[in-house]
Amino acid sequence: MRMTFGRTLEICFAAGLSLAAAACATSTPPPAPPPDPRTQMAALEARIFALVEAQRLAIDPHAKPLTFDTELATVARKHSADMAARNYLAHAGPDGRTVADDIMDEDANFQGLLGENLAAQHFAVGYLLNVESLAHRFVDSWLASPSHKNNLAFAAYDRSGVGAAVSGDTVYVTDLFATDLGLQPAQADPKTRKVTQFADPGSARDAPAPKAAPPPPPPADPADLLPD
Repeated sequence: MRMTFGRTLEICFAAGLSLAAAACATSTPPPAPPPDPRTQMAALEARIFALVEAQRLAIDPHAKPLTFDTELATVARKHSADMAARNYLAHAGPDGRTVADDIMDEDANFQGLLGENLAAQHFAVGYLLNVESLAHRFVDSWLASPSHKNNLAFAAYDRSGVGAAVSGDTVYVTDLFATDLGLQPAQADPKTRKVTQFADPGSARDAPAPKAAPPPPPPADPADLLPD
């Protein structure tokens, strides 16, 4: 009886060592944290740009192709970053500034039509941000809105820029479109130029072209400045 009992203890002890070794061999390190969502904004911008271009051509095969415009992208990123920092979703910031103001600051000679689509989408913090899925959510939200769809599908637009920014669990996106509508570069002082808002791009296309600013008066003849 004692011999059998001793063997049983020996077998159980050996099995315990074997199980412990197996547990150590199969343990895995904890998963790496997902990338910072801010590092994925450029990829999201590029994917949204491509999806919008595809939808434009699907809606109207004769629409002008969009070229990427760094000036528009810079302004779009600035507006999205402002919305993320100050927690709002609107075409004008709390200070009343719009992307049109920013465009005028970037390019004093800008002339033409500027279109803007905005949206914000939530994501699960702490998990990998799915760029493909999120890009589709943004574009699908615009396609579901007649005014936003009409804006992105306007056939005369020929350049665009997308800007994305993240704050907390929310990504903000600004998509800008532009066309010069055949107008010549502006000559007036940017501070005196007026920005006219339209309900839709078609209304802007059909509006009368703004009158050219009168030329400045010629300089006075120095002889006329001499006293009699």
